[in-house]
Amino acid sequence: MEGILSVLAADSLEGRLTASRGSALAADFIARELESYGLEPAFDGSFLQTVEMVRFRDDRGRERLALAQEGGVAGVEIIEPVTDVNVGAILRGSNPDMAGEVVVVSAHFDHIGKRAPRPDTPAEAEGDSIYNGADDDASGVTGVLEVARSMAQDGPGERTVLFLLITGEEMGLLGTRWYVQHPAFPLDRTVANLNVEMLGRPGPAYEGLGMGWLTGFERSTMGPAFVAAGLSVKPDPFPDRGLFFGSDNAAFAMEGIPAHTLSSSDLHDDYHTPDDEVDRIDFQSMTDVVVTLIDAVRLLTDGDAPQWVEGGRPEPRGGRR
Repeated sequence: MEGILSVLAADSLEGRLTASRGSALAADFIARELESYGLEPAFDGSFLQTVEMVRFRDDRGRERLALAQEGGVAGVEIIEPVTDVNVGAILRGSNPDMAGEVVVVSAHFDHIGKRAPRPDTPAEAEGDSIYNGADDDASGVTGVLEVARSMAQDGPGERTVLFLLITGEEMGLLGTRWYVQHPAFPLDRTVANLNVEMLGRPGPAYEGLGMGWLTGFERSTMGPAFVAAGLSVKPDPFPDRGLFFGSDNAAFAMEGIPAHTLSSSDLHDDYHTPDDEVDRIDFQSMTDVVVTLIDAVRLLTDGDAPQWVEGGRPEPRGGRR
């Protein structure tokens, strides 16, 4: 895991800004990893799904990105069309009666790129302008890749798993919003999404060494099922921060799919600074959390499909469910 995370968070990837050279390098590396595990490409014979976007200038003169197909940038200056990719691989389920049901295991590989140094943090004071995003979210991507490698090696579960590594989370969940509009599998056959964010730094405020926590724990049966199985998972210790809607699981949840994010971090002071570097990762704690993640995905593939509890499901778009 340290080797994979070190590649994703290297200075040469320049902070993996969406639609940048660094993002493309990260995506190619992730695709090669998934292929090396012997997994099936998710997108018509390719591990890469093109995400079509436009770069525009908002009313404050800032350059931003939006999905090309959404038409949400009318009346602003369009600078150029751009593309990035999601990366996906499939492990087919072993049970013919359940293999048509899909569990999506996801994490975002983008981060926020390079910015002018400021004297706010030790790294910036030394002139570091690269926001490497080792914990956010190279750690999550590394965790998903380790689940993929483990399950490919040890054998599939009863349901099919889509391992989905996503661009554009930092820009407003662009990659996930694109995926749910262009899914590799029908959304009504997607029974769960377990998203992964920031696994590399244990949260001391809640005895976090090796412990994961789940956003929106109370909204569905997913978290309680993990706890009942003896997994080291707790409810979100920061309920007032609205984290359930702050990561890629939200795009799936808005489509009516039980979807949560597993994390171990307590939003440390290095969050979204150049100090989020590989040397700050606690690999022993991360290893323990990834073992929990592997067990959690096995429960999702082999156990009862998660269900929303009463009042837990966000209002779905388009009334799909």
